[in-house]
Amino acid sequence: MGIQQETPKDEQLGRRAASGMMWLAAQKWAVRISGLVTLVVLTRHITPREFGVVAAAMTFIPVLYLLADLGFSTYLLQADDVDRRSLSTAFWASAAAGVILSAALWFGAPLLADAFRNADLRDVLRSLVLAVVPTVLSAVPMALLRRSMRFRAVALQSLVAALLAQVVAVVLALHGGGVWALVGQVVTTQWVVAVLAWRSARWVPSLELSPRLFREMAVFGVRVSSVDLVAALRGWVESWIITVTLGPAALGLLNIAQRLVQVAQELTAVSLTPVSTVVFAKLRSSMDRLRSSYLKALGVAYAVVAPVMVIIVVTAPGLVPALFGEQWRQSVAPAQALAVAGIVTIGAMLDHGLFYGLGRPGAWLAYAVAVDATSIAITAVAVRWGLVGVTVGFVCLALLATPARWVLVARIVGIPVRAVARPFGTVLVPSVIATGVGVLLYRVLSGTEGGWDVLAVTVVATAAFDLVLLRLTAGSIMRDALGLLPVPERYVNWAARFLRLRPSRLRDRPA
Repeated sequence: MGIQQETPKDEQLGRRAASGMMWLAAQKWAVRISGLVTLVVLTRHITPREFGVVAAAMTFIPVLYLLADLGFSTYLLQADDVDRRSLSTAFWASAAAGVILSAALWFGAPLLADAFRNADLRDVLRSLVLAVVPTVLSAVPMALLRRSMRFRAVALQSLVAALLAQVVAVVLALHGGGVWALVGQVVTTQWVVAVLAWRSARWVPSLELSPRLFREMAVFGVRVSSVDLVAALRGWVESWIITVTLGPAALGLLNIAQRLVQVAQELTAVSLTPVSTVVFAKLRSSMDRLRSSYLKALGVAYAVVAPVMVIIVVTAPGLVPALFGEQWRQSVAPAQALAVAGIVTIGAMLDHGLFYGLGRPGAWLAYAVAVDATSIAITAVAVRWGLVGVTVGFVCLALLATPARWVLVARIVGIPVRAVARPFGTVLVPSVIATGVGVLLYRVLSGTEGGWDVLAVTVVATAAFDLVLLRLTAGSIMRDALGLLPVPERYVNWAARFLRLRPSRLRDRPA
């Protein structure tokens, strides 16, 4: 009887989570596909050096976001209850911090430009203050929308903001805007998101402040923001190493490789992360349900993301210059290395949400500090071999850090390490075999001097081969993936029959 009583509640949460993932996934698809088209235009009108200047400037902006937010928005996501006083306290504290930090960025821009040995960086940094202000002001409204699982509103406002920002960027680039096309894109995105978030949240801050709640949120927030702050500082230091050693053009080349891989990730499983924090927070009172949900989501993430990363590894030699132009050919090898690292670290996206949802950011902080410090050390050594050395170093770090993360997750969730590692092992063999077959096929076909047709055939053949292998080795994971789709049962069963899966195990719904 106990199980039957919990099932409707579980079903409702599962459906809301699945719906949220679908809305966020749809938004990511629309934004990233249109964004990829925009990037293709921008890379043909903006040089690698100009991309590098903006990429260097953007390493500072996340630090300001984090210091201004103080982790309060994450606290609001996972707290059992929030009231008007806690929301207002979080808002005014973040707003005050944002004003101070924006002023610090404005006056400190010349010093930061000198540190990067690039005078152009000063004006770019000062202009990005315009992006800091709306981001800080919209933190609490965005947290309210996510807490109430209004992912449809979040997705739609992000989509509108991204599309408008892309139009601004393209127009500026076509008129010779250079770095200002990229800056305009960032600023436009943040302002549109802020305006729409306030409109959707329908919340107004009051002057009811609580020193006690501030201290409580600060204790939690310091641990949360410390995790992301460490990652942001890692990005800043690594960008500084690459810029000073190899030049801003090299950072621009790396930035394009990173964007290509990020687009692929965000078209697949990154939409799980904002949903997972809320879902895990709601499930933490029942560890059995949480373990089951976590392992299912982990398996789905690996099965969905890995084939896309394989395609990048296989086709990057033709895909990168075809999309962005010959001046970006040096981004090929970094993109391949980052795609390999992306397969290994897929679980980290979900684990981030797991630890925050459980209210355990301190454990994740310790892991993040160790990993990011090691990454900086590897970059400092590997940079002597250029961008290839740096990105291969990222792969080595991923291979070292992932088993450590498995142990950490297993201890906190209370499951064997092998259970956490199993999804990776399940997709590893199909990924390796599909990569080998795909590389061989591409080399054979590219010898005929083909273009987009060769890329298309290679992508389809590699994806189909990988799907067949996954069906043979990871049938249960594929069942889980189909079961999470918020579509009519008949479509799920049709897909199951096509893949020769057992429809009866796809969804566990009450009669």
